[in-house]
Amino acid sequence: MQTPTPFSGVVSLGQLFPETLLHGGDVTARGCSRDWRRIRHGDLFVAIVDEDGDGHEQARRAVDRGAVAVIAERPLQLAVPVCVVEDTREALGLVCQTLAGYPAQQQITVAVSGTSGKTVTGELIASVLRAAGHRTSSLTNLGWHDGSYLDANGDKVLCHETLAHTLRQSADNACSHVVLEVSSAALAQRATAGVEWDLAVLTNLRSDHLDLHGTLPNYRRAKARLFSQLTPNGCAVMNADDPASRNLLASVDRPALTFGTQSDAQVSADLIEQLPSEQTFLLTTGDESIPVRTATTGTPHLANCLAAATAGLALGIELPTIARGLEALPVLPGRLERLDCGQDFSVFVDCADTPDQLGRALRALRSIIPGRLICVYGARSTHSRSSRAALGRVVERFSDLDIITNDNPGIEPHFQMVHDILDGYRRPAKARVMPSRADAITWALQQARSGDCVLVAGKGDRRGQYLSDGWHPWDDREYLRTSLYANTTAPTSPASRLLSFPAPEFLN
Repeated sequence: MQTPTPFSGVVSLGQLFPETLLHGGDVTARGCSRDWRRIRHGDLFVAIVDEDGDGHEQARRAVDRGAVAVIAERPLQLAVPVCVVEDTREALGLVCQTLAGYPAQQQITVAVSGTSGKTVTGELIASVLRAAGHRTSSLTNLGWHDGSYLDANGDKVLCHETLAHTLRQSADNACSHVVLEVSSAALAQRATAGVEWDLAVLTNLRSDHLDLHGTLPNYRRAKARLFSQLTPNGCAVMNADDPASRNLLASVDRPALTFGTQSDAQVSADLIEQLPSEQTFLLTTGDESIPVRTATTGTPHLANCLAAATAGLALGIELPTIARGLEALPVLPGRLERLDCGQDFSVFVDCADTPDQLGRALRALRSIIPGRLICVYGARSTHSRSSRAALGRVVERFSDLDIITNDNPGIEPHFQMVHDILDGYRRPAKARVMPSRADAITWALQQARSGDCVLVAGKGDRRGQYLSDGWHPWDDREYLRTSLYANTTAPTSPASRLLSFPAPEFLN
């Protein structure tokens, strides 16, 4: 299906999908939906088969509510025209972008994808663009920034309708650039259909997210779609340190720039200093270098900075401006976020909930922490048994003390999830199990001594816990701050400290 000439708030099926209409002539509409319950009179209904069911079975209900036509993947006997296409997800994207007036064509569009680092890299790129004076909008897992304000409570899931609305709002707000975090799920579900990127950034490509894609080849094919949507003059940015990304690079038919620290990349970095509170590195491209100091520490953040810097260079931004943009970004909520409440050990909160992400976070902290590494973590009901075992394997390898606790278990019995995690341990007796997340965090803080590090992983900035009886409010960062401030007193000398955390009830 070819992208048609832009429309303004109206879609013509005859022009968008020529030679596919059944039971009648051309149809125009000003709205569309995949949900028959949201159909308004004069809308198009798009029948999609997904986890919620087969939309084709609801087409008649959509017509009864006023749909003037139906887009489907098979012929249907209805009283309105039916447009049969090969992929209704692809069609929905084209319809949404047409109704929005193809706003991506009115601004420079940057797409960021990868197994890990998407959110931080997207925010870094937006910071670099703003440092260069470009009015920039961004949609990442942290929220929607319309060029002026951040809405952290808006829809962060990149679906067909959200993407069209986001791009339209960005263009209406006179943004010259827009940065989008694009997950493999969004690519696999064709949520980005109808949009072409000017720049596509792939942070890395690992074996996580197989719960969704089934096999690694399926996952790689989903990520490869990122580059198939580049404009004819578009450019790719890829990680030269990542073997899977290097293999994918050979199939990209657009110009590409590479970044890395361990390979022959066009943009590289040399680490100067790495502390729990910050890090400094020398950013280099060609014969030009500049020091950069960031508030977020760790090797994963260094790679994210390299990806963002390479994107900035691809967009024609000078290296000193790129450095200012990288340094301007504060520590992001729940992304290896350090909590300093006066204690003499380090406390970090990270959203890592896959084996690769958690392994990267633990390795990053291991390299900068002089003492023990204590990890509080758990598995979710959505994780496969193999993924849970992999979590256990990673934590046992890189932590000195670990506590398995609840992390959105839902209705699944906690002991089953713990059993699956322990399957990954070589020495299961090493693990501590505390179902209550509050108890697990409290116990971890009790064990910490000067120079140690406590990592609370899995939730990051997410607020809430899904238990067997439903959703409960919860914030790791809030609980940690409350505990630390309530139990830390100013030391009388550099060598003395007083911490008095109440013991969890089950230990009393």
